[in-house]
Amino acid sequence: MKDKDALLRSLPSVDALLAQRPIQPLIEMYSRDLVVDAIRSTADAARQAILQSQPIDLTAEILIAQVVNRLRESLQPSLVPVINGTGVIIHTNLGRALLSGAAQAAITMAAGAYNNLEFDLGSGRRGSRLTHASQLLRELTGAEDALVVNNNASALVLILSALAKDKEVVISRGQLVEIGGGFRIPAIMQESGARLVEVGTTNRTWLADFTGALNERTAMLLRVHASNFKQVGFVEQPPLGELASLAREHGVLAVDDLGSGTLIDTVPFGLAHEPMIQESVAAGFDLVCFSGDKLLGGPQAGIIVGKADAVARLKRHPLARALRVDKLTYAALLATLAHYRCGEALERIPVWQMIAESLADIEARAGTWAAQVGGTVLPGESTIGGGSLPGAVLSTALLAIDCDAPDGVRAKLRQGQPPVIARIADGRVLIDPRTVLPEQDADLLRVLKAVL
Repeated sequence: MKDKDALLRSLPSVDALLAQRPIQPLIEMYSRDLVVDAIRSTADAARQAILQSQPIDLTAEILIAQVVNRLRESLQPSLVPVINGTGVIIHTNLGRALLSGAAQAAITMAAGAYNNLEFDLGSGRRGSRLTHASQLLRELTGAEDALVVNNNASALVLILSALAKDKEVVISRGQLVEIGGGFRIPAIMQESGARLVEVGTTNRTWLADFTGALNERTAMLLRVHASNFKQVGFVEQPPLGELASLAREHGVLAVDDLGSGTLIDTVPFGLAHEPMIQESVAAGFDLVCFSGDKLLGGPQAGIIVGKADAVARLKRHPLARALRVDKLTYAALLATLAHYRCGEALERIPVWQMIAESLADIEARAGTWAAQVGGTVLPGESTIGGGSLPGAVLSTALLAIDCDAPDGVRAKLRQGQPPVIARIADGRVLIDPRTVLPEQDADLLRVLKAVL
């Protein structure tokens, strides 16, 4: 290798590279400032390579190619599509529920045209965005009214702040859960101004425990579904109807935080029973809140349904405006709810398409992949994910790739275009067809062939 000082002297200056003919179109495309930044970064990287005695090519063509790559990388969005080969259907780290084609089209419509978000087409006067999803949610859940905010945690914060500030909220010790990101129910209560009253034990809470805690300071009985863990064995919680009746008898509110929440019974798919929104409404709870981007299969949202007077109090609270959702969320949510209304959720909503997909179809796709890239087809399990149905699994078939360095292969798959997210078990790289969209097959196979 040449003397370091000689190499450093031969490194072109920023002005010299700017004067190169291939750089001029880049300035027109990106701007002079961005191009100068890319040239400086390229020169700095070359200088470090020289000082560390690394092999380097300092020809103008190579340096200009590096400048182009740096420009592209600097302008690449950090949020990019990936192929989910993990078999986790509602994958929180990968964006949770995928939207149906109709929901995607609705977002495009709302984003590209003016709309009647807060305009009454009948009267020609200002309207309310809060009315858009109410009718569909009433029909689907049996509730008297509904309100949509930006996620389920904020739905609970609004409920507690508006209806239980400086008052007591009674909850079972077995339901003092921690949700994703370290958010804990006790902390949420404290921030809302409500006073937490714990009853029962970690594993067993009886109706009498709630009864014994009631007093003139009680505002609400709160039930929180343990959606991200499961208690088995010697456990007990009061039935929904009895808890709601107790609250009604004593003139306090009954609130059910379902976490995920579903409009479709999960049992016919070989899964455990996930609490259904309609069940809590029918049991008499004043308010029921749940997520939009989990088993509902829609956009991120916190949905509150329940008695008209309780929902009206939430709508009047100042936090309701701070937590409201935008036109894109409403557009996607309305399209998603319409699938349920038309009885086509299993056929149109990706979450339910994946849950309902037959094992035979999954085996066939895994076999096709194995024939093209090598590997074997093994039996496996998919999970629901996203704080829904903890411990529940669906039988699946996996593409299993034997390799000497599975962690390295998985890392290379993440660098693919598009990135492929796989998992590892027993020294094999595994990809589950259940969570790979059919239209992604060609990209998946291309990336696998490049890596393997």
